[in-house]
Amino acid sequence: MDIQQRIAKVLAREAAAITAVKVTPAFEAAVRALYDCRGKVLTTGMGKAGHVAHKCAATLCSTGTPAAYIHPGEAAHGDLGIVGPEDAIIAFSTSGKTIEIIEMLQLGRHLGLATIIGITSHPDSQLRELADILLDMGVIEEPCPLGLTPSASIAVMLAIGDALALTLMELKGVTRHDYGLRHHGGYLGRKARTNNV
Repeated sequence: MDIQQRIAKVLAREAAAITAVKVTPAFEAAVRALYDCRGKVLTTGMGKAGHVAHKCAATLCSTGTPAAYIHPGEAAHGDLGIVGPEDAIIAFSTSGKTIEIIEMLQLGRHLGLATIIGITSHPDSQLRELADILLDMGVIEEPCPLGLTPSASIAVMLAIGDALALTLMELKGVTRHDYGLRHHGGYLGRKARTNNV
């Protein structure tokens, strides 16, 4: 095996999956829904998609939109109580069939969940039926030699989450000073409060 060639191929496949995403009016609707949200912004996902959802919440927080991650498995044991009236949730699921996510979203409606933004790939995804706004990742072929390990799909999810957060940040007019207030420590905090790199 040519290891360097293989690594280059994986990187190219993941980059191609990101650039293949079709940016539709649904993306604008998602950003505006988050901007207009009168309750909390929540994110959710299971497995590796859950790590992306957790990161998305952290990025939203650091760019001027308070957000929290809710684990769909823990939601079934009381954490669903975080959901309140007029909340919006961004649900990450490649298959859109993960039972814990589907059940959580269905039951979340009873607690006042106002907007579900679904990020999914599979055409037969149940998440498509539940989502008020659907962000389609497209059909993604994973570069894994077994065709199983989610990597290109996770790269696409991550990119979509970042695109939402950064566009929302700009729409809100978040300044360098605002950013610095949310990063009081470390390199980014120092950079945001000064012109030093």
